[in-house]
Amino acid sequence: MNLALFILSAILMSCNVIWIVFFTEMIQDQHWAQKIFYIHVPLAWVGFLSYFFVMVAGISYLFSKDLKYDRIGHAAAEIGTLFTGLVLVTGPIWATPVWGQPWVWEPRLITTLVLFLVYVGYFILRNIGIYRQRLALICAIVGIIAFFNIPIIFASVDFWAADIQNHPKRVMSQQPSHVLAPFFFSLFSFTMLFFTMLLFKMKVLYSNDKRENHV
Repeated sequence: MNLALFILSAILMSCNVIWIVFFTEMIQDQHWAQKIFYIHVPLAWVGFLSYFFVMVAGISYLFSKDLKYDRIGHAAAEIGTLFTGLVLVTGPIWATPVWGQPWVWEPRLITTLVLFLVYVGYFILRNIGIYRQRLALICAIVGIIAFFNIPIIFASVDFWAADIQNHPKRVMSQQPSHVLAPFFFSLFSFTMLFFTMLLFKMKVLYSNDKRENHV
């Protein structure tokens, strides 16, 4: 099952990269930076999806005290932090030719950076030698609280005045089909990659817990 999912994800991501690089439209004033859009937004989607899993797993752990849910939260948090870090890298690549500078201290960027730093702290907690069940409890609470930043990130273009932010309003529904088709295919490809990574990481974490007699 895991191998089949890995192969499927590899095929989807290969097709996705080929579609983006060779067949998506080049916008005149953005050139190659426009193609980052088809990577940048799906990266953000997977990051937020991962943190949603962290929150749900955290709530499940609080009610059940089953370390299975802590492993799910841990695995999802690693993926979310990796992909959120990539969002913070790909964003400036797009912004440099479009905004004229790689970083602007505006609401969506600041709130995304805060989320990333919270999860850096989350992983510091996971490596300071706390008793296993206590560690799972603390990380569950942090994961639940941290998720509340995600709706703020998503709606930040509506919360603050336009003169203090550079991100445009959410207008994907107004995009033509030749933009929407590769965009949604990229979303699907990255989502499948997320589930593949999640299952493999959970398997690794289970092996670690089994070796340390936690299961």
